[in-house]
Amino acid sequence: MSNDLTRRTVLRRAAAAGLLATPAAGLLAACAGSDSKPEENKGGGAKSSDNPFGVADGSTVKVVVFDGGLGTDYAKKDVEIFKAKHANVTVNQSATQKIKTQEQPKMATSPSDLINNSGADNMDTSTLINENAIQSLDDLLDAPTWDGTGKIRDVLLPGTINDGTFQGKFYTLKYAYTVWGMWYDAALFEKNSWTAPKTWADFFTLAPKIKAAGVAPFVYDGVHGYYPRWHIMATVWNAAGKQAVVDIDNLKPDAWKAAGILEGLQNIEKMVKDQLILAGSSALNHTASQQAHLDGKAAFIQLGTWYKNEMAKTLPPTFKLTLSNYWDVANPKAAGAVYAGAGEDWVVPAKAANAAGAKEYLRAMLSTEGAGAFASLTKSLASVKGSGDKVDDTALASANALMKGAPAELISFRYPDFYADYDKESQNLSEDLMAGRTDAAGFITKMQAIADKVSKDPNVKKQTRTN
Repeated sequence: MSNDLTRRTVLRRAAAAGLLATPAAGLLAACAGSDSKPEENKGGGAKSSDNPFGVADGSTVKVVVFDGGLGTDYAKKDVEIFKAKHANVTVNQSATQKIKTQEQPKMATSPSDLINNSGADNMDTSTLINENAIQSLDDLLDAPTWDGTGKIRDVLLPGTINDGTFQGKFYTLKYAYTVWGMWYDAALFEKNSWTAPKTWADFFTLAPKIKAAGVAPFVYDGVHGYYPRWHIMATVWNAAGKQAVVDIDNLKPDAWKAAGILEGLQNIEKMVKDQLILAGSSALNHTASQQAHLDGKAAFIQLGTWYKNEMAKTLPPTFKLTLSNYWDVANPKAAGAVYAGAGEDWVVPAKAANAAGAKEYLRAMLSTEGAGAFASLTKSLASVKGSGDKVDDTALASANALMKGAPAELISFRYPDFYADYDKESQNLSEDLMAGRTDAAGFITKMQAIADKVSKDPNVKKQTRTN
């Protein structure tokens, strides 16, 4: 879902450290320790149930959209919805793949009002919060829905509020509700009488047949380290259970050495050592690896439900893009665990000139019409209940089917959002594991060392995951 950057060692390292490593650091530092009250338009409009934030007629809302895998058509629709209720408010909407590069320097002076903080060149969330550079959106949760049916918090899908909450406050609206897993071409599998694996054992049994057909069993994005990390963390949860991941997020001593983690990750190690990955994957970025999959060079690729929309222009008409769950390890503590949750962060800068307009725009996005249009245009779910109910699409249908059978506890992990250095190094190590530069045991040892370093650093503000 990120852009097409191909710099192997930069990507999210720059995003993670960038707020402290660029001229904007001084600007953000000026925010730290202040009350960070939003500088809204003077003479705001009257507040009402239909205008809960008091957006003023004649005001302008500056909205920046990330132009990535989800595209921007849905955002243009949101403008129409917003204008239908606020005809005298101007929406100045722009799109970019360079969120951090474009928006970070303005955060302490004259930022945009609403920012879709996503992609490889994004701004680190934990730093934004610690520097008081973005404001809480708790009032958005308690605002009436655009459609007038209760509060916004009541229509959001499970995990949306929790995943956007830091230090007890709701800071980021994660708008795209993604289901992750293993994608395959159902037509290819039907042609060869193959059955999609449900376990790693199934995969290792099927892999020789796939190779015999001249197809690599697996391909992955080797450039963006957070792509393979999804697979790794899903395997950790499946193998060791939720508490093990909560302990990892909370920097508990030896959390990475919990029972089951090594055995679970040794499946990935075996896939690498048995040469079941398309040669050259470590040099492929997200779109290149996805294109290799669509070209029939590999049977499986793992990523989220933005896949179809991102590759719509090159998706073969006969390719039956289908999502299956991550494979169960032997003796899993969380069998059938599903990785799904809200993503695509939207934030309101603390110094936004029209924070009221920004929040009202978010309210429009979360409307029945806005969420439905998002699902229809992107073939992905919005983080609003029922957003995909009226969308007829086979890829989205397979994701919905996976969600219907999902356990109550969905896979989630928070440490990349909590700690910038942990995020950066975990991406590097995820790439190393997938490329065979380290084995499962080495990966675990190095991950624990990073966690211990963060835990012992008195300059790092610690966060606690409670559920």
